[in-house]
Amino acid sequence: MNHFLDVHKTDPEQLKHIIAEARRIKGDRVGKTRGAPDAEQPLAGRIVALIFEKPSTRTRVSFDVGVRQMGGETMVLSGADMQLGHGESIADTARVLSRYVDMIMIRTFEEQTLLEMAEHATIPVINGLTNRTHPCQIMADVMTFEEHRGPIAGKKVVWTGDGNNVCASLIHAAGQFGFDLTFSGPQTLDPEDEIIGWARKAGAKITVERDPQVAVKGADLVVADTWISMHDSQTTKERRHNQLRPYQVNSELMLNANSDALFMHCLPAHREEEVTSEVMDGPHSVIFDEAENRLHAQKAIMRWCLGV
Repeated sequence: MNHFLDVHKTDPEQLKHIIAEARRIKGDRVGKTRGAPDAEQPLAGRIVALIFEKPSTRTRVSFDVGVRQMGGETMVLSGADMQLGHGESIADTARVLSRYVDMIMIRTFEEQTLLEMAEHATIPVINGLTNRTHPCQIMADVMTFEEHRGPIAGKKVVWTGDGNNVCASLIHAAGQFGFDLTFSGPQTLDPEDEIIGWARKAGAKITVERDPQVAVKGADLVVADTWISMHDSQTTKERRHNQLRPYQVNSELMLNANSDALFMHCLPAHREEEVTSEVMDGPHSVIFDEAENRLHAQKAIMRWCLGV
């Protein structure tokens, strides 16, 4: 049994194995309709609990479809259904769910909720997102880059905007997959020093460059994310827009990257804010391949967790 809690908590060779398995899984589905089952049914007879303290589109649909395609069943639970930690403890919830289901995917706010769930569960726990990290997304991103451009090791990846949870997992991935990462954003929204320090200690070249035009020079991949969260107040939204407007990914910015550079965004995107439609729909963009690959990468993660 393996938990999948963060990119930096899984052995690099195992991460590469998961990516390779995701490519195989995707290849095996060529020509199938969306609802058709996989030829292999490794989750037959298994139930996966999908816990959402935070609402979701891609995470919910991709995990649900992935489980069904592999022959399993899902039980979707919201924060309102469970009220994690607001009555029964997280530890006891983990122990109880371990008696009912075969695996847990949790999308939550606090990292500690995830860690406590994993500590006390006797079944695999997958991090579907926390306020601190988003490892499943980054596995799909690495898979997508390598589909289009080959091994990501040694490449230059540039993140523009807020040093948020997706950025944090991308920095972890730099240490695990061996690529260079440049962060370009305002100092007030820098990634955590601890996360940058971990990646540098793992051998990754992590650079902070405030000027986005300079940052993207020679980039093989440019990545952005939304500037605001659904839970932000109006004041927070306005402040973030003012801080982040210089870091918008537009055609002018992409001209400074390599001519064959890719653009990624985990979605949902606010068009004409963090990125223009011209870039999103243009030749550099692989955002919908990236979105699809959440399905395949997560199926490989679930198989790895269960050893099937």
